[in-house]
Amino acid sequence: MERHQARLAQLAAGVTVVLWASAFVGIRAAGEQLGAGPLTLARLLVGSLLLGAVVLGLPQRWPPRRDAPALVACGVLWFGAYNVALNAGEQRVDAGTAAMLVNLGPILVALLAGLLLREGFPRALIAGCAVSFAGVVVIALATSGEGLDAGAGAVLCLAAAAAYAGGVVAQKPLLARSSPLAITWLACTIGAVVCLPWLPSLVRQAGVADPGALLWTAYLGALPTAVGFSTWAYALARTSAGRLGATTYLVPPIAIVLGWVLLGETPPALALPGGLLCLLGVLVARGWSPERRVPIRPHPSGPDRRSTPSGEDQVAVAELVPAVPVLQRGGVGALEQRGPGDGLEHPQVRGLGLVPAADQRVDGADAALR
Repeated sequence: MERHQARLAQLAAGVTVVLWASAFVGIRAAGEQLGAGPLTLARLLVGSLLLGAVVLGLPQRWPPRRDAPALVACGVLWFGAYNVALNAGEQRVDAGTAAMLVNLGPILVALLAGLLLREGFPRALIAGCAVSFAGVVVIALATSGEGLDAGAGAVLCLAAAAAYAGGVVAQKPLLARSSPLAITWLACTIGAVVCLPWLPSLVRQAGVADPGALLWTAYLGALPTAVGFSTWAYALARTSAGRLGATTYLVPPIAIVLGWVLLGETPPALALPGGLLCLLGVLVARGWSPERRVPIRPHPSGPDRRSTPSGEDQVAVAELVPAVPVLQRGGVGALEQRGPGDGLEHPQVRGLGLVPAADQRVDGADAALR
């Protein structure tokens, strides 16, 4: 069951990455006729209406009142500020520079999650982020025209990265107590409410926009927003924020491919090695797992348990630790000399059918330690 859930989370993350990569193409197409604020409001309104139709028709686990501040922070930062800053930044700097600056977000997510969510700082995750960011830099150098000279655009892209990181860290604890779909809809609606001051501009600009721009706007609200943020929340509820954030480094290379296919934008030569570096970094980061299991060898005469014990049957690792140095110093013989109270006579240990120390061979003890 856990393996099945892990595969579904990986599939959801993959769907999110592809949809968010397509959003960069849609933003470039619709952003030519709609401003940053009006475009954000339009896609959030579409997303909120579609998500609301689904959420209100299905049973949901709604967030408790104490989660209101974090939910507001998620909606304002993740859905509102991030999208407005990203749209505005892409209008002032080239796509490569925007991608490089915005993709500081996963690094900020890893740092904030390690500090605030106590996910730690695994070496594989940090190394993977570094490799992927190097790939983004290569892509930025290949596609950059004006570089960082457009100071306002660079500041907006950095603001988008900070809003993205803050929103993700605020969202993660909410998913432990509420349905991902409910959190996504509420946060999207909060983001839309925050962007309501752009409603007059949206009405005015949409009235003169061509059908293509309006179709791209509807697409941004329906798929990258409604579906993409929902699959993101589903995956985030089942993995660490740092690891999931690292998967978004796949967005820039996929966006380049989609721009080539849909908009006829020929990718530069350096885009390929940059994309490969992004993929390599994600693979390195995903290789780290926060769950460390201690294998337990059942006694032949003990109960036949085909699933991992849980609840009261779980043995505290601290109770097994005292046996480790004894095995290292004197082997099984030294362990046999220990009396009651050494931790191996615990009723939970015996209930699991663990092999008594005197009955284990050296190779079996070594295997259990590994």
